[in-house]
Amino acid sequence: MIEIKKEENIKRIEKFRKKILDITPEICPERARIITDVYEKTESEPIIIRRAKSLDRILSEMSIYILEEELIVGNQASKPRSAPVFPEYAWDWIYEELDRFEKRTHDRFMIREETKRELKEILPKWKGKTLWDRIVAVQPLQVMQATEIGVLNWKGNGISGEGHIVVDYEMVLKNGFRGIIEKANFLLSFLDLTEPDNLKKRFFYEAVMIAYNGVSKFINRYADLAEALSSEEINDERRKELKEISNICRWISLNPPRTFYEALQLTFFILLIQQIESNGHSVSLGRIDQYLYPFYKHDIEIGSITPEKAVELISHFFIKLNNINKVRPEDHSRTQSGNPMYQNLVIGGQTPEGTDATNELSYLFLDALALVRLPEPNFYVRVHDNTPQEFLMKALEVVRLGFGMPAFVNDKVVVPSLISRGVSLEDALNYSTMGCLEVQVPGKWGYRANGKTKLNLLKILELALNNGIDPKTGIQLHPGKGDLTTFKNFEEVLAAWEDQLEYYTKLHVIADNINDLVLEELAPNPFCSALVQECLERGKHLNEGGAVYDMTSGALVGVPNVGNSLMTIKKLIFDEKVISGIELKKALDNNFERPEGERILELILNKVPKYGEDEDEVDLLTRRAYEPYCMKIISFKNMRYGRGPIGGNYLPSTVTISANVPAGEFVGATPDGRKAFTPVADGVSPMQGTGKKGPTAIMKSVAKLPTILMTEGQLLNLRINPNNIKMYQGLERLAALIRGFFDLYGWHVQFNTVSTEMLRDAQKHPERYRDLVVRVAGYSAFFVDLDPILQEEIISRLEHGL
Repeated sequence: MIEIKKEENIKRIEKFRKKILDITPEICPERARIITDVYEKTESEPIIIRRAKSLDRILSEMSIYILEEELIVGNQASKPRSAPVFPEYAWDWIYEELDRFEKRTHDRFMIREETKRELKEILPKWKGKTLWDRIVAVQPLQVMQATEIGVLNWKGNGISGEGHIVVDYEMVLKNGFRGIIEKANFLLSFLDLTEPDNLKKRFFYEAVMIAYNGVSKFINRYADLAEALSSEEINDERRKELKEISNICRWISLNPPRTFYEALQLTFFILLIQQIESNGHSVSLGRIDQYLYPFYKHDIEIGSITPEKAVELISHFFIKLNNINKVRPEDHSRTQSGNPMYQNLVIGGQTPEGTDATNELSYLFLDALALVRLPEPNFYVRVHDNTPQEFLMKALEVVRLGFGMPAFVNDKVVVPSLISRGVSLEDALNYSTMGCLEVQVPGKWGYRANGKTKLNLLKILELALNNGIDPKTGIQLHPGKGDLTTFKNFEEVLAAWEDQLEYYTKLHVIADNINDLVLEELAPNPFCSALVQECLERGKHLNEGGAVYDMTSGALVGVPNVGNSLMTIKKLIFDEKVISGIELKKALDNNFERPEGERILELILNKVPKYGEDEDEVDLLTRRAYEPYCMKIISFKNMRYGRGPIGGNYLPSTVTISANVPAGEFVGATPDGRKAFTPVADGVSPMQGTGKKGPTAIMKSVAKLPTILMTEGQLLNLRINPNNIKMYQGLERLAALIRGFFDLYGWHVQFNTVSTEMLRDAQKHPERYRDLVVRVAGYSAFFVDLDPILQEEIISRLEHGL
């Protein structure tokens, strides 16, 4: 690892890190106050102009600060880790939870009494005018009922907006914000306004110029503040730093960066302003070691920077990412417990020409990650056949530190999967991870390659086994084909399953498209749109189809449970006939209680093969269960279909975040032996308590799934006993395990390396483990901040040796 030589610089990083750890997030009302005023004064203007003027005003009037430890500047709210309020997306849940924020069992926020009073005055002004109001008004009854019974979960998209994007950082680093303003002005000047389509283009170009002039003023505010602070600073070294910060901000407010430091600061501003403009999350950084490398290489060659200084700057950059926050409704936060922002970056991989892309900066980013050890950024490594062993081993040395990062994705799967969807070879080789672990071509892809509806497969199976009727509510949206007491053979069970699956897949598409329809109408984002290729050329913002590629995805929850459940039915009822369908239904209805239920549960747990243990029959049955979805979903069109982008359709994914916990609360006892209303499996990881044959068997099971079809992500979580990787030989075995898995076309893998004993102690003494970070799903979070049920779910994952 690169060592930062100056002891005082190490101390500053540690002090800065501790300051972030010690902060309790707070609700910030500034953005809500400003945008409410702008919207009231611009009611007659086009929505995209209103959005641009709002961003301009917010950036001009919001509080800014520079902390004494900071080398990278910029803030999203009035205080570090505070969360702004976005009333244009939804207001009523905020109003209803004003007195709950400080009382939550997880994801708590402080809120001052004056903030409550101000929001109580502001928020009702948005009644009937928000994104959520419109969505609820136009969603079909069937979608709302499917949500009520727990099949669909799309509320996050409805109240939060977009995000889930990697913009063209490289373009801004080459041209600066001035280049975007000049391009928009040039294109506007040549518009023939007698052409009807050009009228909307006019508004888009004007909005871009308003927004980017506001951005330039915003960055200059930091230049002014740093200059003012430097004149008051008594420490010579800090005074020089503040003057340098001032000069950097002044220059990059319009111009392309000249140095690595300037490029890193500009990169932070690009990401930050996206998250001030819109309420989405998963605003990601893409292939940061690639687009920043020319600046680093130049500075190294002329001797203006050292590797140690670069690591110090990157460390400050990483800590700053943890200042960005988002407040979610209490029920929705359970699907994303731990306040994650999913600010994803990826290093390594291949160049667009197909050669290894690893460079010196790739290693330095790992050094900074090891130094900071915080939940953000969500850090990934792309692996391919020619990934240097030294690089993979260094990444695993960081994994050994025990905070769940980096995670690993497989070029051998992702590249051909993208090509099969119409992505060019050059673009596919240039893919980046985003959000949890979804992928897209940076700077060319529309919003939300993933992050839309969560489809609860285990709930769908429960409906299929009960003639389409929800046992809890009695609601029947789609007539079934029988139940466990009437099925005559296993093919009838599969037919009932696939019939319900197809019906609810259609509802999932309807829900997402209506959300997109309203987002296009009410929440266009001119700043972000101008950062994606083709938007300016077409005169279209992202929601209208401005991007080169636009393919979206929901996520399947409970895949392993469905496979295991179908295996139980096939083996115990139809193959071996040791129980009847009537007996199994009775056991499920009674939650496996009473002697007969306990007997059946014992049979299920001990006599039925389980997915994740390299048993072909159940692994292939799991594949068969959700392959119809994978084949069907790609035929559905999204709202950008035929409007310019390549694709315009849906893609499959099993990226569940922590939705496996609340998803289980809608589902009674199931034939896989799972008790009623308990969590379902995480991604395609084995169900808790299964996978007993070790990580190799788990990986072989996962590799039998249709990985190439899962273009937008397939998540595998593994827990490794930390004692197994203390020595270098253990890391070598783990590296071999990853390469072997990826040779079998595994999509992704990530590791928790914290012992059960430590996690249990953290539950008992949270004050001792404030900085304990664990891998949750496609993100990491502070363990003590998680929902207690999610803590238990993480602990219940089997701990494996190597």
